[in-house]
Amino acid sequence: MTILFVQTGGTIDKGYPMTSDDSNGYYFEIGEPSFLRTIERANPDFSYRMTTAARKDSLDLTDEDRTTIKHIAETAKEDRIVITHGTDTIHITAKELSDIKGKTIVLTGSRLPEKFYDSEADFNLGMAIAGAQVLPHGIYIALFGLLTPWDKFSNK
Repeated sequence: MTILFVQTGGTIDKGYPMTSDDSNGYYFEIGEPSFLRTIERANPDFSYRMTTAARKDSLDLTDEDRTTIKHIAETAKEDRIVITHGTDTIHITAKELSDIKGKTIVLTGSRLPEKFYDSEADFNLGMAIAGAQVLPHGIYIALFGLLTPWDKFSNK
């Protein structure tokens, strides 16, 4: 089994630059996918591939970005996909993906950047990876200690 990891940005991938340049009005930048560090630490026994669809705060994702994310998921040879995403609009992207058939897609993110010591990013990513491996085909969200079908998720 090969899992496809798709980066879209969000807090999970945020870093805070040491320069005074505020990066488009934000005091953060979205860099390399955080799941690469998590996977390296875990040294898993599964194969994976990764791609980047966007590097944006989820509030800045556009319909065009969601179309790109959906295209990547639909055309991927893998049927097990983990998408890292910002928590504010994760449910909107999940809904956009909801008509994809024949794939298990788990979206995840975190309240704090993965680089922070007390972030739950590794925990959420672990749940997403486990879910992608064992859940039946469908669209799921793994956040806040829950792994649930996208349409049962409550972002409160």
